[in-house]
Amino acid sequence: MEPLCASKPGKSVLVFPPGSSRSLKSDSLLVSALARYVVGDVQGCHAELRALLQRCNFDPASDRLWLVGDLVNRGPDSLQTLRLVRDLGDAAVAVLGNHDLYLLKVACSSAATRKRHDTLQQVLDAPDRAELMAWLRTRPLMHVEDGYAMVHAGLLPCWTVARARELAAEVEAVLAGPRYINFLEHLWGNQPDAWRDDLQGAARLRVIVNAMTRMRFCSVDGRMEFDNNGPPDKAPPDHLPWYAHPQRRSADTTVLFGHWSALGLRMEARHIALDTGCVWGERLTAVRLEDRMVFQVPAGKMRPFA
Repeated sequence: MEPLCASKPGKSVLVFPPGSSRSLKSDSLLVSALARYVVGDVQGCHAELRALLQRCNFDPASDRLWLVGDLVNRGPDSLQTLRLVRDLGDAAVAVLGNHDLYLLKVACSSAATRKRHDTLQQVLDAPDRAELMAWLRTRPLMHVEDGYAMVHAGLLPCWTVARARELAAEVEAVLAGPRYINFLEHLWGNQPDAWRDDLQGAARLRVIVNAMTRMRFCSVDGRMEFDNNGPPDKAPPDHLPWYAHPQRRSADTTVLFGHWSALGLRMEARHIALDTGCVWGERLTAVRLEDRMVFQVPAGKMRPFA
């Protein structure tokens, strides 16, 4: 893969917000040589992802790229997006989103039904399709590091971060194992809509995946709602955003997530929302975790799906 940017000299680099007229060599915030950039839903917007990494001055030799999931679908170039992130190797951590799991189902199961508006045909026709799918199905469902928990959609309020990580590992083990096709064929559905410790089999895995890749709103007693994708102030009756639940047991950790373009960029002490609707013609966003500096690029054009 061609270099994303020139290597950074020395042990630090100066970076300014998008649109700044000041030089990168000016006297501004000094950040360490290792910077972590967390990026919102890419959804096949490959050109925008490359432009965003250039804007961040991302150097895969010294920096780390975190992606909140949904690398693919609805945008124009899912294939090149997958190849770019895969080729970054250990410099990138991408958690699975619902569109990534949909791609795995379509690519790996003969029983899968295609959605009318998906934009995945290039991936399905690619000569390296098998290698890409083997790589994708071994991505984590959740990533935990240094006081951050990254997941595509959210965490049920009854889960601590440690418990959620254990449950994510159950799904990851099945996806990476020999029965992954059976898992994908039984994954879809909205029930059960709440967690119980005694859940088993496909129902247990479905609740874990639905919470981490599909949930936006939940009730006070922790039941997930999947029909509403509007802004938080349009919550269904008796529901609230999962992150606002008063008994959320993951509130001791900053949760990084995407999935919710109507929420947009939201930066709070204990959560950062990063889906800024690039695939809908808006922006692709990265946040540097060390100082919460925001980097954005506009969508180059309206997406085919839109």
